[in-house]
Amino acid sequence: MGARILVVDDDESIRELLRLHLSSAGYEVQVAEDAIAAGYLVLKGPPDLIITDVNMPHMDGFEFVAALRADAALPKIPVIFLTSLEDGDARGRELGAAGYVTKPVRADRLLSLVAQHVPGGAIPIG
Repeated sequence: MGARILVVDDDESIRELLRLHLSSAGYEVQVAEDAIAAGYLVLKGPPDLIITDVNMPHMDGFEFVAALRADAALPKIPVIFLTSLEDGDARGRELGAAGYVTKPVRADRLLSLVAQHVPGGAIPIG
């Protein structure tokens, strides 16, 4: 298997779509429905990359990544934000975002961006 990727989104259909695209490209994929479940998975074993939705209940994607960055015991994990927000770019840049993917997600864009930051997947389609 390739690199481990954690997908965080409160929308089950988006989680499953991303899981399908990423696992088909050779990545090992974990999914979480919110930042709390995702934080638990990260603490169990940090993934090679995180793809997180920005708009989620309890804690948004930016708050989630800020909390990860505040934990000095964790490695700096590349993060790709899923967003439809106009202001996402500025907030994500402050957190060192590896990139953005807008919804609806295009598989070729997603896989190309992921391949820039982690090894182990197939050559992106497109």
